[in-house]
Amino acid sequence: MDLKIKGKLALVTGSTKGIGHAIAVGLAREGVHVIVNGRSQQSVDQALGTLRAQVPDATAQGFAGDVSDPAQVERLVGQFPHVDILVNNMGIFDPKPFEEISNEEWLRFFNVNVMSGVQLSRAYLPKMKQKNWGRVVFISSESGIQIPTEMIHYGLTKTAQLALSRGLAETCAGTAVTVNSVLPGPTSSDGVEEFVEKLSGGASFESFEKKFFEEARPSSILKRFTTPEEIANMVVYVCSELSSATNGAALRADGGVVRSAF
Repeated sequence: MDLKIKGKLALVTGSTKGIGHAIAVGLAREGVHVIVNGRSQQSVDQALGTLRAQVPDATAQGFAGDVSDPAQVERLVGQFPHVDILVNNMGIFDPKPFEEISNEEWLRFFNVNVMSGVQLSRAYLPKMKQKNWGRVVFISSESGIQIPTEMIHYGLTKTAQLALSRGLAETCAGTAVTVNSVLPGPTSSDGVEEFVEKLSGGASFESFEKKFFEEARPSSILKRFTTPEEIANMVVYVCSELSSATNGAALRADGGVVRSAF
């Protein structure tokens, strides 16, 4: 299927590994010119090498910088003043009891998970509207709807992303610019390995996965961690020309964790 986005320019934040990297690869396969982002030049260079190995004819560039930092965002926009597609994927998570989450951690989570998308959307949305075409996607989470007790601060930021994306979509009424959120469920990305180590008590991944979906996410229909590629498939479609009637939506790729038909 031709998604009709060949030649578009996409920025995918936090795309050196995991879901972000899978999204960058998926877009590159559609002929999209991709900007890979990570905090270090080394991680960006490695990701670009991996992407080009997976998609030999890819057109890809890199930007090393923390996009929760206003100075780095300014540098990024100076280097790439316009993008057609913005995927706000960068984020952090960490299981921790509520009583142990400090004010500083609350603010750090909000700054990284929410304000990075605020700053980049503020920079790129106006030009998308002028051009009358654009796609903005926030990678939220099922945790934004069903707040996990083991990381309430993370869940709160994912709820904030849902509100932000819907509000921004309202500002694009009457244009060919769309703003949506995609809600992955628990996903087997690189960061999940650290998550498993913290909560497994030394158990194998397989036994932890079984127990996790029996006890922590019993509503899951999939009963396993999703893969980054399964999430990327949804995101790439949302970034396409074919998704023009999907706007202001919260789209679930959560394996059925959220117990709602709507």
